Amino acid sequence: MVIAPDEPDRGEAPSTASLDEPAGRAVILVGNPASPYSRAIRLARTLARQGYRVEIAAVAAPNLPDREIGDGWELRRYAPAGFWERFGRSPSRRQATSTPAATSGIPVGSRSAIRRAITRAGRLLAAIRRWLFWPHMVRGWWATLARVLPPADLYHACGSLTIAPALAARRRTPTGTTGRPARVIYDAIDDVMESNNVLDMPAPIRAWHERRETRWARAADALTTINEPIAERLGARWGRRLVVVPNYPEIRSGSADVDPDVVGPLRRTLGFAPDRPIVLYQGRLGPRRGLDEAADAVLQVPGTALVFLGFGAGFDRELARDADPRYVGRHFTLPAVPPDELLAWVADADLVLMPLPPVSVNQTLVSPNKLWEATAVGTPVVVPAAISFMAGLVEAEDLGVVVPSTTPADLAAGIRAVLDRMAADPGWRGRIRAIARERHAWPVAEAAYIELVRGMRPR
Repeated sequence: MVIAPDEPDRGEAPSTASLDEPAGRAVILVGNPASPYSRAIRLARTLARQGYRVEIAAVAAPNLPDREIGDGWELRRYAPAGFWERFGRSPSRRQATSTPAATSGIPVGSRSAIRRAITRAGRLLAAIRRWLFWPHMVRGWWATLARVLPPADLYHACGSLTIAPALAARRRTPTGTTGRPARVIYDAIDDVMESNNVLDMPAPIRAWHERRETRWARAADALTTINEPIAERLGARWGRRLVVVPNYPEIRSGSADVDPDVVGPLRRTLGFAPDRPIVLYQGRLGPRRGLDEAADAVLQVPGTALVFLGFGAGFDRELARDADPRYVGRHFTLPAVPPDELLAWVADADLVLMPLPPVSVNQTLVSPNKLWEATAVGTPVVVPAAISFMAGLVEAEDLGVVVPSTTPADLAAGIRAVLDRMAADPGWRGRIRAIARERHAWPVAEAAYIELVRGMRPR
């Protein structure tokens, strides 16, 4: 399958006239290397159309450039510095270099026991550090931003890792670059205090961080988030209204149209024939995402291939599984592709599998990018019933199949159901694409954001 090239821009965001006053400068803060971060890019394009000079401020990382130029925006990556840069490093190297000296002259058996004790102690200390000084891994980046980030008129903080430096920047230059008050938007992209990231955090420490996040949220000039359930939950906690700006994709020219007779980029890369069923999981790879269950589920559906198109801490683990004799020929791992190319790859799959287990409150309420990217190109999805927001939407709009659980057997049944439905109902993909164009494309999401931003610019 391939994206048809010549359709009109029905889903393209319209050009929007800016207000009479100069908009000034906007900074979108991203607490990771943004390589890439599609939400930040969409917001940057929207703000640029509103007349802002836009910078995406991200975290420096090896093998990534310090500066990139986009269409109406630039991305700058800032290296962490100071005490917190050192504090954020893993203690593993210090432990490795100190262990031999500490155990010299001790019998071999005793040395092994001592090394295990040192390893356990190091892990405990690392956990305590993570709990007490959360988010310690970005505090060195905060320090750099405090020194070198130029003033702005609008700071959009993407997530809990970025709201503190955004508020600090507003305190440093309260009038921005245009003489008007600088504004901060806290974009609560998830309910971080009910997320997988803090599952092991002791309750009293988590409660303290929750109170601190509440102070940050109440200090911001406006709040946004990705869907209604999270907006309601956080709004009740913080006593403030959140504007919902979903992670809908930009559906550019022809990017929601599929030619089933032509092999697309995913199949070309893997050397697959057009009729080989592909089950796709795309996005972040790591624990608590149902990836093991997905790998076993595909083995129960003859002829199918599971493709991971992603990034993150679990990438190497999935890549190693490609060579496991049990999964050879059925399991394939590829690196993520840029957001503007992604829809063509997703369109090449037969279905998108989202086997997220309900391990946290936040995970039950999520509406991840992969849902909207799949529907944008008419690729049906398989989701578990416990992920309530997604499951309700999939059932209401007939976007795929909802399965009872994330066990391999249930996921395999969902995969078979989608493949059977597509064989019997060739028009299903087209109906899904039409719904996405009408309800789940970026122009629909950005309308509320534009209204919010304009309201923050006093005349």
